[in-house]
Amino acid sequence: MSEQAHQRRSSAVRRGTTIVLPPIIKAMMKRDWHGQEHIPRDGGVIIAPNHLSYADWAAVALFTYQAGRYPFFLIKSSAFDVKLIGPFLRDCGQLPVHRDRADATLVVKELKDAEASLRAGGCLIVYPEGTASRDPDLWPMVGKTGVARLALTTGAPVIPVAHWGAQVILPYGSTKPHLVPRHLVRMLAGPPVDLSAYLGRPLGREVLRGATAAVMADITGLLAQLRGKEPPAVPFDPVAARRAKAARDSQTGPPGVPAEQPGAQAEPGAQAEPGGRADPPGDDPSRKAAPA
Repeated sequence: MSEQAHQRRSSAVRRGTTIVLPPIIKAMMKRDWHGQEHIPRDGGVIIAPNHLSYADWAAVALFTYQAGRYPFFLIKSSAFDVKLIGPFLRDCGQLPVHRDRADATLVVKELKDAEASLRAGGCLIVYPEGTASRDPDLWPMVGKTGVARLALTTGAPVIPVAHWGAQVILPYGSTKPHLVPRHLVRMLAGPPVDLSAYLGRPLGREVLRGATAAVMADITGLLAQLRGKEPPAVPFDPVAARRAKAARDSQTGPPGVPAEQPGAQAEPGAQAEPGGRADPPGDDPSRKAAPA
């Protein structure tokens, strides 16, 4: 297929999605949405939402479309390998992203494709957390640096978006949606994240982590407004949580052998975890402050 023919096909598929998908998504959920005026009507822009469920992409897509923009998502690459779904995603202009970061060439290409989409005036939806929240209370986690890198490289504004309710329709890890009765999904967009302190600086670790923290702080603040609750002072860090679990597991002996040495006692006030282990009171390693 020639490039011109592909573009015509892609344009037709996108028009089709704007006709077919909005009524379906509306039928799935009640909606209480605010802040769409913060999404610019033209020019490259990054929409940065929190991630709770496999159902929230539908809510975010409709929210963005009703603000006057056609949404382009970064979607895990395995979806593009599925028969019929892969060609459909490509025709819609969606962008693949590989979870395996071992191939540096592939990572660079994916970033370049995303940058090209933004520079062409696209509205790119990127989940800063990279996956659904593992925070026990579903607050946003420590973010990955992709959104910050794209924003600082292209100059595209980052619009923070928080939503709450899609996780009831389809809880993370479940394949059975809860569609009856319709559940309310609340969504709130804020003004562009202020990244002026990081513009024009080399994209080193300090700059990327600082800009990422600014994005996540704005998303968390919006979610706190929606939920009417105070968020944790320090966001959940899944990497720190995995390391802490691995450390605990390494201290646990083979099956049938107690983890504690003879005479060892749990510190008073320690809380036992499933499996009989006890963690001493104190800071949760998964909530230690991320480097700025």
